[in-house]
Amino acid sequence: MKRLAIPAALLAASLAAQARAQVADTSPFRALPLPTPNAYRSASGAPGHAYWQNRADYAIEAVLDTATNSIRGTARLTYQNNSPDELPFLWLQLDQNMFAKGSINALTAPPPLIFGGTPFDMANHGFVGGLTLTRLDADGRPLAHHVWDTMMRVDLPAPLGPGQAITLDLAWSFPIPVNGSARMGRDGSLYELGQWYPRMAVYDDVHGWNTLPYIGAGEFYLEYGDYDVRLTVPAGFLVASTGTLENPDSVLTAAERERLDRARADSQPVQIVTAGEAGNAAMTRPAGAGMLTWHFRASNVRDVAWAAAPNFRWDAVSWNGVLIQTLYRPSATYWAAEGIVMAKHAIQYNSQLWAMYPWPQATTVEGPIDGMEYPMITFVPAEKSREGLYWVLMHEFGHEWFPMMVGSDERRYPWMDEGFNTFIDLYNAADFFTGTAYGDTVADMPLHAYPANAVPGDEQPLITAPVEVRDLYWTAYQKPALMLRLLREDVLGRDWFDAAFREYIRRWAFKHPQPADFFRTMENVSGRNLDWYWRDWVFTTARLDQAVDSVTGPGGRPQPTANGARGANMRGQAPAPAPPGPGSRIYLTNRREMVMPAELKLTYDDGTSETITLPVEVWNLGSHFTFGATAAGKRVVRAEIDPRHLLPDTDRSNNVWPRGR
Repeated sequence: MKRLAIPAALLAASLAAQARAQVADTSPFRALPLPTPNAYRSASGAPGHAYWQNRADYAIEAVLDTATNSIRGTARLTYQNNSPDELPFLWLQLDQNMFAKGSINALTAPPPLIFGGTPFDMANHGFVGGLTLTRLDADGRPLAHHVWDTMMRVDLPAPLGPGQAITLDLAWSFPIPVNGSARMGRDGSLYELGQWYPRMAVYDDVHGWNTLPYIGAGEFYLEYGDYDVRLTVPAGFLVASTGTLENPDSVLTAAERERLDRARADSQPVQIVTAGEAGNAAMTRPAGAGMLTWHFRASNVRDVAWAAAPNFRWDAVSWNGVLIQTLYRPSATYWAAEGIVMAKHAIQYNSQLWAMYPWPQATTVEGPIDGMEYPMITFVPAEKSREGLYWVLMHEFGHEWFPMMVGSDERRYPWMDEGFNTFIDLYNAADFFTGTAYGDTVADMPLHAYPANAVPGDEQPLITAPVEVRDLYWTAYQKPALMLRLLREDVLGRDWFDAAFREYIRRWAFKHPQPADFFRTMENVSGRNLDWYWRDWVFTTARLDQAVDSVTGPGGRPQPTANGARGANMRGQAPAPAPPGPGSRIYLTNRREMVMPAELKLTYDDGTSETITLPVEVWNLGSHFTFGATAAGKRVVRAEIDPRHLLPDTDRSNNVWPRGR
């Protein structure tokens, strides 16, 4: 091959361009590579003009067998293909198979999530269960199917085309575990049931079929639809469920129905089942023996869960047309004292600040599960303090916004679920406990957790798959909450952040957002380029170290420190002379990978002080920035960066000049 001579000027220009590209590649402000926008997901972060989403509607009948601690059920599942693709097969989730012999969880049990010292155990400790499928038909014809761990592929006799629907008839049973991966289970005669029926997997425009197995750490990604559910339980049991009770005349006493009617019209709590009645079937149940069937309907939800026990106390109150309910055992002291007040505040506060609660009822149930969320119903433990109860009760109700309303993919991105929820929880808890030591400090919880959890070499990026995360407490909950809190308070400001965050909720309510949809919405609505922020907080474990290197006096003269020494930079050398000016020059450095805006407090020789907020753009030209104080005739005697200690600065010894003051 003949070689062509390259002109020297052209070669030099090419090398210069490559050098510039290399510099750009190392900039903290370089563009973040995101998926290319398309007709389904727009560049603005909103659903595209051709956005689609499949749908799953269920009619379920189930029987709780308390003698064998098992469930058997049947379902008619109607699946609507709104995608532009033909689907030759479907995928369903059989979550109870996590408890089957030889499951991934049984062989590689995940470590417990340690949350505030409490282990949230997601491992199967020897219980052998699993779901037994006894029927899978379409139009009366059995369908071939193949089970892999908690996932099942169903082969169709003909591809399901765009716009078409198929109805499946299923029957199944399973033994109820005591601890269902800390998300469901039983305690004596109290049952809290989740992941209890075969559920459609999501088929979306990003991954096609989402078939990641349920191992324990990664939660759920589900389609929306309508549910018609009939639950048959012993006549002495009370039942709480996702949805609205359709047959109160059959399952409630006249007194209970009258009290519920009062609760729906009253802003003050009403006792539906009192302490003296709880556990007394003659007073709380319309039938003395046999079985009763409870009928519930729910619209536009992604799941159904329920609880049943013979000895519940039951309180209810109404707010803005929402029936808010608490069901708890008589031994749950803090629940009896103010559980219903807490439940009402949790729903009301989030509705008024972020988005209105969209369903007709919200129920929380006390029981053995340390905290778990489902549409319209949550499972919360008794707890040992007011603060502990409010946090868990409010946190689980917060999930009604993320992910029950904004249907993110929890199996891949728990930070968009647990993290977003923990973020809104900080403000909710602070409001409930206003004026107390707890209320004044709870919003700083993620910042205080930083030193113990953001350990170099151990910390993992938020984008890490949850089943690979060693410290889920930090990666899924606390760090994303800190990320959003700083974005609201120190980067965008409350007005800009709140407008963007509310718009994200509005755009993606009852839809399936991806990380890029969140990033783009926040940027487009606020008008800020935040690529630098997402990179540092989500995709890396970048650390922050802002420093005041030195201060020079007016005209660039080195300024005496308190002990008479001259100001020095971080290498121990006198700083380079600054251009002459009316005031002192403050030399700042960003010493680590993370960039953030800077807050600088200057104290002058006349005893006055001022605080200057510097935008993140001060680091546009590199890691050094010189700030010129404008107070003519005054000498800076003290300079401090991040004076309110709001940022996760890893070395505060260099935040103050002179050192040690």
